[in-house]
Amino acid sequence: LMDSLVLVNSQHAYSPDTKQDLIPVHESYPNILLEREAVQALSRVMEQIDGWRYIVPVSGWRSLEEQLEIYANSLRENGPEFTAKFVAMPGHSEHQTGLAIDLGLLQPEIDFIRPAFPYEGICQKFRELAPAYGFIERYPAGKESITGIAHEPWHFRYVDTPHSEVMAFKGLTLEEYLA
Repeated sequence: LMDSLVLVNSQHAYSPDTKQDLIPVHESYPNILLEREAVQALSRVMEQIDGWRYIVPVSGWRSLEEQLEIYANSLRENGPEFTAKFVAMPGHSEHQTGLAIDLGLLQPEIDFIRPAFPYEGICQKFRELAPAYGFIERYPAGKESITGIAHEPWHFRYVDTPHSEVMAFKGLTLEEYLA
């Protein structure tokens, strides 16, 4: 069984010891996969707010190979400083767990690394409801020194309830909650 509280960050590499049960997040996005339990939870939030009409899944599960490629491309296109801020080191990306998803507001141009996910409208509605369904905003502003990752309003992580609700209520990152 997957560990919904698995910690993956610059200090903790992801070691794929459990068999992953990955399925598409939605029939319209067959190539974006998450753990089955996370997909079911995400579907329930989206149903509540009719989210799939306005919100796009940008990136879900990534293989180590894919993370290596994204990292290398970002280094080449954006340089080391940007990459260190917004792209996890291969082997240290939450996306490898199948429990993390980047979401973007549906618009003509979507930035793969930094999709728009504003603190208003449908995106904010998702953000507020997410903890009741097991999701947290993983990299909040003001917690960069704890997470080691820049503020990412678009990156959500499935930790399951009641953990998500406690973390949201107390304003804790996964690192702080586990400590």
